[in-house]
Amino acid sequence: MTTFDEILEEAGEFGRFQKRIFCLLCLVSIPFPCIYVGIVFQGFTPEHWCHDPGAKRLQERCGWGPRELRWVTAPVLNTSAGVVHSQCERYEVDWNTTDLTCDHLGDEQHRALPKTVCKDGWEYDYEGRESFVTEFDLVCTDAWLADMFQATLGVGFLIGSITIGYLADKFGRKMSFLMSCLLNGIAGILVAISPNYIALLVFRALYGFGTKGGWMVAYVLITELVGVEYRRIVGVIYQMAFSSGILILPLIAYLISDWRWLQVAITLPYFFFLSYLWFIPESPRWLLSQRNSIRATEITKTMAKENKKTLSKNIETLKDDTDYVAASFMDLIRTPKMRKHTLILSFNWFTSSVVYQGLVMRLGILGGNIYIDFLISGIVEFPAAFLILFTIERIGRRLPFAAANLVSGVACLVVAFIPENMFWFKTAVACIGRLGITLAFEMVVFVNTELYPTFIRNLGVSVCSSLCDVGGIVAPFMLYRLAVVWLELPLIIFGALAFVAGALVLLLPETRGVPLPETIDDIEHPNRNKDDTVKSHQTETLLHSDVTINKEHVIV
Repeated sequence: MTTFDEILEEAGEFGRFQKRIFCLLCLVSIPFPCIYVGIVFQGFTPEHWCHDPGAKRLQERCGWGPRELRWVTAPVLNTSAGVVHSQCERYEVDWNTTDLTCDHLGDEQHRALPKTVCKDGWEYDYEGRESFVTEFDLVCTDAWLADMFQATLGVGFLIGSITIGYLADKFGRKMSFLMSCLLNGIAGILVAISPNYIALLVFRALYGFGTKGGWMVAYVLITELVGVEYRRIVGVIYQMAFSSGILILPLIAYLISDWRWLQVAITLPYFFFLSYLWFIPESPRWLLSQRNSIRATEITKTMAKENKKTLSKNIETLKDDTDYVAASFMDLIRTPKMRKHTLILSFNWFTSSVVYQGLVMRLGILGGNIYIDFLISGIVEFPAAFLILFTIERIGRRLPFAAANLVSGVACLVVAFIPENMFWFKTAVACIGRLGITLAFEMVVFVNTELYPTFIRNLGVSVCSSLCDVGGIVAPFMLYRLAVVWLELPLIIFGALAFVAGALVLLLPETRGVPLPETIDDIEHPNRNKDDTVKSHQTETLLHSDVTINKEHVIV
């Protein structure tokens, strides 16, 4: 009997057929960051102050502009950043009966007026942009509600990744991908036309449910179509397409200032992806796992024809060579080394998500040119892919992985204490931190897949990477609420998390040049002789032979 990997060597491991499919699926990765970190533009919080309807008449009488009116209605506060106007309080006074005149602006009598919270809404300095924050007045005591916009996306990611991963194993990669694209298109438009805040959160969660699951299935599909030696480069380039989306997002946001139309723009590509029904095949590996060798053979022959390869008659004996054994969550924590690997990798997934999202979303609260800042931060992601390709086969996995976290952590801590007047130095160090955490984010998947035995590898990656989505839920609250206390406080937290994550990575074994483990015994006793390992594998297979599992997907 012939395995698919053997036939793939004849059909072409990365020929014209796979390159065409790969290019199409890389397009799926481009709009994903627009959804992932689009809150920077869609949830922008501009300068704001209390609206005072009574002061409008005084403004007309005195001939004041918006700046003078703000002086009249918003109390002045002395802070470490200098003199600023209160954004959440106004003077409590009837401007039609007060003794104050136009000449009292800013004097002691004016400042002595009683104060109260905003009762009639807010005025915003839009700077040419409108966000859901300004539309639904998610400021002051309701500012935390803006964080929910991103948190509900993370909830959708978490549930959707697991659900769509299961459906992809049950009903196929292609069908699950197309269904997720349809859901993304519908949910994205519903987000754009949300009539109120509650509807916005519900539709945003549905949006997250389909988005990451579809992105993940697309990645799985292409890795199942190429040869083993090409999977790493395919994975890295697929993530580079994600970084390309980071560069495109500020350009789109610059041209489309309204958050609803921006939402429509980043959703439209998913309707285009529905055309892939006619352009991408089902995974032959999945078809073989479903014992559908006839259809798998047809697709493989089409692949060989487009790659201009000739298949031997062995293709008629094509079969699935996967031995299914039962796996459970307890296998991840039952033994000492497996437990250590699971805890360290889970913490690294969580840290990578929190620090990466935090550094990106932080650009929206710094007060600089958000478009240029975002573009620069996106550019620094590209060297990460090249560093991975250059180091992992020469130096190994562990040291670059640990160094990436440590560099990011140190950079975050340093940036927090660089004075604001050293802007370019502060920006340069921040970019180093962004590069480090991007490198760590891309490295964790390689290390994760190489530290689990075959029968539990996909489950292990799925469980550990679920902490990535948990981090996505926590990140906005950690960033925006702590920044209210001190703008640089989130960086201190990010730096500490990254530093601990890097130190923990050093406790993991090096996997460069080491054969992938087949059993838990290979993890616990890596130096045991091969014969003992084979016997152990046979024993584990017998113990699990009465149960069949659905393979989970790798989340990158």
